[in-house]
Amino acid sequence: MLWSDPENEPPKELRDMQTMLRRAGLVLALAMVVAMFAAGLR
Repeated sequence: MLWSDPENEPPKELRDMQTMLRRAGLVLALAMVVAMFAAGLR
């Protein structure tokens, strides 16, 4: 970090993207569980 950097806060776009990726990962994990459950029922 440079001394001129104001604070250790990422820009809004980066924070939004991190939130979106976290949400997408959660949805993907849930979909995997559902898929495993569906495959187990066959």
